[in-house]
Amino acid sequence: MKGTAILFQEDMTVTVIEGVEHSVFEEIKAQCDYEHCTCEIENKIFDFGSVSPVFWHEDEVDWDYGY
Repeated sequence: MKGTAILFQEDMTVTVIEGVEHSVFEEIKAQCDYEHCTCEIENKIFDFGSVSPVFWHEDEVDWDYGY
């Protein structure tokens, strides 16, 4: 199942990752509050720094709705 992961980072940044597998979300969620939250997306390693909390939205987010 693919969807959108929404990550809130320590530096007040919000990162939105669309079209990712739920397993990637679970990997990120398991690393919440770690100094370095890392995951592999499309054969690239990403380091998001400290992430907490993280949310999942199945399918794509309707940005026109006001999320």
